[in-house]
Amino acid sequence: MYRINIPGFKDLNIKYLVSDLNGTLTNKGIIKETTAALMNKISQNLKVYIITADTYGKAGEACRTLSADLSILRTGKEKEEKASFVKELGGQETVTLGNGANDELMLEQAALGIVVIGEEGCSTRALLKADIVVKDIDDALRMLLDPEILKATLRA
Repeated sequence: MYRINIPGFKDLNIKYLVSDLNGTLTNKGIIKETTAALMNKISQNLKVYIITADTYGKAGEACRTLSADLSILRTGKEKEEKASFVKELGGQETVTLGNGANDELMLEQAALGIVVIGEEGCSTRALLKADIVVKDIDDALRMLLDPEILKATLRA
């Protein structure tokens, strides 16, 4: 669990990390070694979930080295399923990572939503629901591992 006081933002008591896969953790369905290592380090303090529509059909392979639970969603209802997953888990104890239009509601449901632009780009709908925007997934993961970066970014 992470407990982080961010002046002018809110106190965060984070137990869970929920991440989209394609375009967020991966580029064209492939996860970088550095990303996998950072995700596994985070999983020592947070319960990690990866939820995906599995666009490239590579989710199982991409996530095989991760200490995370993988959920593959029904095609056509991803946005609602992701939001429901975060809400049921406990949105106020969850940080979310996403990049696509189907991530916008889960970013909004979370105590902290981080949107990743990455090589596959980012939906403006997701961008507008996020608390933080990063250019690369590893930047987001390093930020979660160093709460002082969160404070510097979010303090009012």
